[in-house]
Amino acid sequence: MGMAAAAATESQQFHVLAVDDSLIDRKLIERLLRTSSYQVTTVDSGTKALEFLGLRENDDGTPNTPSISPNNHQEVEVNMVITDYCMPGMTGYDLLKKIKESSSLRNIPVVIMSSENVPSRISRCLEEGAEEFFLKPVRLSDLNRLKPHIMKRSKLKDQDQKQVIPEKIDTLLEVQKQHQPQEEAQPQVQPNLEQQQQQQQSLQQNNNNNNNSSNKRKSMEQSLSPETTDRTRPRYSGIATVV
Repeated sequence: MGMAAAAATESQQFHVLAVDDSLIDRKLIERLLRTSSYQVTTVDSGTKALEFLGLRENDDGTPNTPSISPNNHQEVEVNMVITDYCMPGMTGYDLLKKIKESSSLRNIPVVIMSSENVPSRISRCLEEGAEEFFLKPVRLSDLNRLKPHIMKRSKLKDQDQKQVIPEKIDTLLEVQKQHQPQEEAQPQVQPNLEQQQQQQQSLQQNNNNNNNSSNKRKSMEQSLSPETTDRTRPRYSGIATVV
């Protein structure tokens, strides 16, 4: 009882998106999944499945581009998609290809169902990335094969998240290193130029002061020299004046 309850609780954490245009088949697969304790969301076309997954098809029918949809999987994560192969508009094979071409959804396991046992069809779906190919009517024994694929996808997702976080941190550090030298170098340039200009001005002033001082000193020395005093004093030739 304890192990069964634990297994049921574990399965309830997994959410399966079931896609089938037949109401009877859609109700049947929904009932089987709920009996296996899975959370289930059902849609009747591949286009609605893509909208629920957060992808929308372009108007010209080109490959889908990621976009937010009103009823997307942001509130409830989708752990697996199980889809019918034969559907009008978008077949299960087309839906499989679009999911695998999306970088954000390609790790979601996809299971194909079909009432026709066509080997070439089965091989093509498995080669494109389908995890399983069930023949209708789907049985409980078939659904027992789903859980390993879901568990594998959960482990891959955890590994991707662990790798993304260090990569983001490294990127932020590199960006900071690139910007820090530029930001620090710019304010240092102006003070150096100003200091050089101030030093040049001070040197010129000192030279001018020194020249002025030397000129003044020379003029004072010339004015006080004996030769100059003797030249200005009147001389007599030894003639005595008698009164």
